[in-house]
Amino acid sequence: MNRIDRLTAILIQLQGKKIVKAQEIADRYNLSLRTVYRDVKALMEAGVPIGSEAGTGYYIVDGYHLPPIMFNRTEAAALLTGEKLMEKHSDRSNHQQFSNAMQKIRAVLRGNDKDFLESLDDNIAVLRSPRVSTDEQFPNRFLTDIQEAVARQRVLSMEYYSFHSDSVSRREIEPIGIFHMNSSWHLIGYCLLRKDYRDFRADRIKSLHLTDKNFDKSKRMGLQEYISKEFQAESEQPTLVKIRFSHDVARYLREQKYYYGVVHEKSEEQYVEMHFMYNHLSYFARWLMMMGKGATIVEPQDLKQLVRKQIDELDKHHS
Repeated sequence: MNRIDRLTAILIQLQGKKIVKAQEIADRYNLSLRTVYRDVKALMEAGVPIGSEAGTGYYIVDGYHLPPIMFNRTEAAALLTGEKLMEKHSDRSNHQQFSNAMQKIRAVLRGNDKDFLESLDDNIAVLRSPRVSTDEQFPNRFLTDIQEAVARQRVLSMEYYSFHSDSVSRREIEPIGIFHMNSSWHLIGYCLLRKDYRDFRADRIKSLHLTDKNFDKSKRMGLQEYISKEFQAESEQPTLVKIRFSHDVARYLREQKYYYGVVHEKSEEQYVEMHFMYNHLSYFARWLMMMGKGATIVEPQDLKQLVRKQIDELDKHHS
């Protein structure tokens, strides 16, 4: 990126937030802090009203705006890909809002770039496994309202279906954020009924509305802190696993071996030896059992014992 493009990009970044730290700019464009200070100074000397607060960051003085930004064709193509993903991996409310935004983007593109997008539109697809329709019970259209509640620190009232108890309950929660995992959106909030943080699947919400009650987010755990705490608690320390696969089995592993953390692979005349770093040996043992005699455990011994235990349990179950 040349300096003119970089200065423009930094100016756009400054307009995107109230306060931008110098380290954020450095990380985004892979710059040294010294270069960031020099670039910001150059923008100020060019007449851009940039303020700064010691220990906080830079900001654009109120009232200053850039002229409308034009997207280039590669940026527009990335947004088109995003629209396809949103269609399959978001709810109806977010998908509709994203589609509206894309219509506005298409409207300001140059003629050649519009043709470029048009030619791509039918040649990008995102596929999902079909799900059983539950439209009547679970509308799956609440993400926009949830995002507003998170941003405005508003308490949410909802009817929620619990899969474990097979029942519906009314909850009031203080939402701290949302995340997407395993094809579902999850709402994380402090449940005023249970007096603790809870994970709610967005596609199991029957009804939802924003109340007039506000809450103080500084008294609640942040989303990143929650995710870090929950996932660290569930994980074990990675273990080195060495397995010898027959050539027939090894040929069919493909992406699976990467999911289970393969770090080394060596082909010998009689077998292919693979080394993995994996957290949950019990899950790894279940996966290995699918390979039958085509997999031989080299180490660790704990994994061999787990496989024997699971075989014994299956033998008793089917006896």
